[in-house]
Amino acid sequence: MAERVVPLRLAQIPNALTIARFAAIPVFIVLLATAEGGHSWPAAILFAAAAATDQIDGWLARRWHVESRFGTVADPLADRLMIDTAVIGLFLHGRLPWPALVLILARDAVLIGGYKLIVPRGYELSVSFAGKLATWILYASLALMLATPEGTDFPYVLFWIGLALSLFAGGAYVVGALRSRT
Repeated sequence: MAERVVPLRLAQIPNALTIARFAAIPVFIVLLATAEGGHSWPAAILFAAAAATDQIDGWLARRWHVESRFGTVADPLADRLMIDTAVIGLFLHGRLPWPALVLILARDAVLIGGYKLIVPRGYELSVSFAGKLATWILYASLALMLATPEGTDFPYVLFWIGLALSLFAGGAYVVGALRSRT
């Protein structure tokens, strides 16, 4: 691993951004719960800020050579929890159908459960471009759903594209993990 290229105080910024994403989840829940029909600019802005910190923390960690074990586990978990929270909230507001809820939650349960099974066996899970792209598309589509009134179609088209891509990426992770066992 390359040597850290920034002072220790700056080296802590990527993990601090990930922790901030965890801390934003309860605030996001309140904003979404009080949203009228699942439409809330404050919730959309907070959700979009969480998406931005996801990009910034990973970019900084790689650029500054401060990747950490904590970051490799916490960063995708923060993303999963933020996206899952949005999907649940939008479902409860009647803005997402139940198959979307089931598919997202099942995918995340498989990824989180699978992670706990394969990492102790020595499999290194690295995020693929398809997985990153799926996360970006899901963040964008859900933020757009929060910012637009019900009946706006574009966020839904984007959501289903992101979900399909995330299922493809999740399948690729599973296949890679199974192949590494042999």
